[in-house]
Amino acid sequence: MTTAIILAYLGLVLAIGMLSNRLLRSTGEDYFIASRSIGPFLLLMSLFGTNMTAFAILGASGESYHRGIGVFALMPSASALVIPAVFFFVGTRVWALGKRHNFLTQVQYFRRRWDSDGLGLLLFVAMIALLIPYLLIGVMGGGLTLAQITKGQIPQWAGGLLICLVVLVYVSCGGMRGTAWANAFQTLVFMVLGAVTFFVIVDKLGGFDQALATVAAQHPELLIRGNQISPLKLLTYTCIPLSVGMFPHLFTHWLTARSARTFRYPLILYPLCIAIVWIPSVLLGIFGHIDFAGLKGPEANSILVKLIDLHAPGVLAGLLAAGVFAAIMSSLDSQVLSISNMFTQDVVRHYRRSRTLSEREQVLWGRLFVFFIFAITYALSLVTARSIFSLAIWSFTGFAALFPVVVAALFWKRSTREGAIASIITVAVLWSYFFFQGWQVPGYTVGMTGAMPVAVILAASTAAMIIVSLLTEPPDEEIVAQFF
Repeated sequence: MTTAIILAYLGLVLAIGMLSNRLLRSTGEDYFIASRSIGPFLLLMSLFGTNMTAFAILGASGESYHRGIGVFALMPSASALVIPAVFFFVGTRVWALGKRHNFLTQVQYFRRRWDSDGLGLLLFVAMIALLIPYLLIGVMGGGLTLAQITKGQIPQWAGGLLICLVVLVYVSCGGMRGTAWANAFQTLVFMVLGAVTFFVIVDKLGGFDQALATVAAQHPELLIRGNQISPLKLLTYTCIPLSVGMFPHLFTHWLTARSARTFRYPLILYPLCIAIVWIPSVLLGIFGHIDFAGLKGPEANSILVKLIDLHAPGVLAGLLAAGVFAAIMSSLDSQVLSISNMFTQDVVRHYRRSRTLSEREQVLWGRLFVFFIFAITYALSLVTARSIFSLAIWSFTGFAALFPVVVAALFWKRSTREGAIASIITVAVLWSYFFFQGWQVPGYTVGMTGAMPVAVILAASTAAMIIVSLLTEPPDEEIVAQFF
């Protein structure tokens, strides 16, 4: 019964994607950014849904299982303030420039802003490399959920493959419009079913007060920040939400907005949406100790699924698992479509000198690259066994460290392409260094001081942008005038 419900849910999502195909125009603009026609509610659901992946559902509960209530202070509390601010100061300006210059990707914007092909290609490679870990957590989370819920009847590799195939079909059929519709539906599903999951499991544990008292008696350290999270780590974690300013999938969703007023719902309601999703996830991770003590490392990735399986068997388990799938797929679709968009526009179309790429060819190339990215991601998911939370944080670290690039592009006329290139290279070098330093060390911080690598890389990236820009020739005034 549980498996049947999950499969029925996946079929419903496919139907939504197929239905949107009837409205698809065979143009690159419509396939990749829905002809800039997305309204306020759909934009809110798309932005929130694509940013709340397995990281916020499985990753948050798994991390809070080990670190306790302080996990809420690490990401969601800062995100509730930082992300709407980025939407306002960066997102609305990106939308206006995209509409004025007909940009379909962020690489097009940066290439034109600094008049540099090399910069565009460098940024494209960096974006792909940083987004792969983010894609991985979706595929891994889907496979893990299905394997746990079906008690191994559907192995993890089959679950991951099923997720990839479903998203591949509806993204290929519906493009951005289908993705936005599916995101809106799935975001509502995982928010509602997430709340249901919380109340059902807490009720089975004897009520909120009883569950809290049990954890307080057995593991009081999980209910305070204590020594689990140092003040310096807490402070430097506030840099992580800046990553939304450079995420390709969020950049693409900004370009889909119908008007600047479309941003009003995301600005106002995003913090509330974060609270609705993160508070239950973090608390359930802590309460997981009551029934499943002693989980080690990545084993805690499945704590939420274990709780669902134990306390909500049968039909309810299927519905709650569908909510987890909704969170996973609502991110995976936008991420893959944004990569496909960049490849089609910034590589194939830009470097194809023999003749122009027709609208139908743009859609075809986009669909082919969606398939290619899913194949690579799925293959990597079969050989990766890491904490979902950790994988996401490393991806966020790289994108957050690139934030000075978009800030300089939008607000600093004197910034140069050499400064932007220096900033990107600085991020690539330092991120690679810290990644290999911390890959085998759980809870790694710089020199084990408590400082997150993102703070160091962000500072170095900012310094590289400023210093190199001031040491090189100012940009052409005619080009600058197009953007200010």
